[in-house]
Amino acid sequence: MRGWVVLLWAVVATIVLVALGIFGTLLVSGKVTLFPTPTPTATPVATVAPVVDPSFSVLVLNATPKDGLGNTVKDQIIAANVGWASGNVTAGAAGSKDFAETTVYYALPADEAAARGLAGVIGGAAVAQSNIYQPATDPEAKQLTVVVGLDRVAGASASPSATK
Repeated sequence: MRGWVVLLWAVVATIVLVALGIFGTLLVSGKVTLFPTPTPTATPVATVAPVVDPSFSVLVLNATPKDGLGNTVKDQIIAANVGWASGNVTAGAAGSKDFAETTVYYALPADEAAARGLAGVIGGAAVAQSNIYQPATDPEAKQLTVVVGLDRVAGASASPSATK
């Protein structure tokens, strides 16, 4: 009986040593990696094509220390001749005077294309979704808000440009 137990342990030890030998050979040859480093995968970012949609009302807020810059951007939007009437574009002062980058805000995800279109009309601006500028009385209103930033102070006299 004792002979069979010794033989069984010898067979098990041989199998374990052969398996470790094969694994060690694969590890040394580089065909197996113990701790692989993850490969970053690029996720495509879907960009929305800009669409100029003058059915939106536009609120222009001057968030710079330069007086009249909001009216300048308002006039630029109207002068672009893409359909915004003077009654649909209003200008006013923002609550701060140190906003860094001119940004077009839209409230609903479906409005992003129109916001990108307006950003093109004013010569380029950042686009962001936020409902902070949406009228409290009508949360579904079709309104875009342009907050004019300090990046426009030096180029305030630039001629209007329109992209369709």
